[in-house]
Amino acid sequence: MSDLPELVLRGSPSPHVVQLTLNRISKRNALSNELIVQLAAALRTAALDDSVRCVVICGGDGFFSAGADIKEMQQRGFEAIDNPVRRAAWRDISGFAKPLIAAVDGVCYGGGHELALLADIIIAGAGATFGQPEINIGILPGDGATQRLTRVAGKSLAMLMMLTGEPIDAATALRAGLVAEVVEKGQALSRAMVIAELIATKPPRSAELAKASVLAAYHTTLDTGLEFERQAIRYAFTTEDQTEGMNAFFEKRPPKYSGR
Repeated sequence: MSDLPELVLRGSPSPHVVQLTLNRISKRNALSNELIVQLAAALRTAALDDSVRCVVICGGDGFFSAGADIKEMQQRGFEAIDNPVRRAAWRDISGFAKPLIAAVDGVCYGGGHELALLADIIIAGAGATFGQPEINIGILPGDGATQRLTRVAGKSLAMLMMLTGEPIDAATALRAGLVAEVVEKGQALSRAMVIAELIATKPPRSAELAKASVLAAYHTTLDTGLEFERQAIRYAFTTEDQTEGMNAFFEKRPPKYSGR
């Protein structure tokens, strides 16, 4: 592994926050199998580190990610995007239990867009564009967009993006509920960091339970989701942080959360 290029850079810009920067700049962060594997490994490490409470994923100057690696697909065909290693890596990314923010400035296409869809919050710069252009090379999205984009933005917009291959701008993505905020061009990462730092001040188990409960809305019926929420809050009431939070409220002081 040490002989491989470092395709994901890890930083800790503030307490309890990890920044993961996609670092395949010469290929506009095209999601090669190795990049996906390294990103999954970085998230597994963050998942096991009790000091980490929020992760921010970002790209380079002018692009988040241009999509999957077309050269790999040309050489390996379908196996390039559907193999046991890549599937396992995507499962680890999608199953990351802690809050995950994507800071998107510039191009966010194809597999890169599908990666951003795995984030809990997307912050977009004003010049960002989002697209699923796979139809232009004779295929279709294969890393989740047909399901996740449709659930988030609705059938009509998902169909428009996937059947025409044309991207949408940040303002359209905001109206569709695809992104949480649009900020000035070049400011997506700084805004994402502000949000991450705020999340990091909250009780980490409660944040994870809230994330899991919201995601349950996409996988279950309403009644099942409501029961999931009920069990999640039941568990939250058993944590030390719940006691600390409530005591701090009545004592009119800032809470000190431990993650227990």
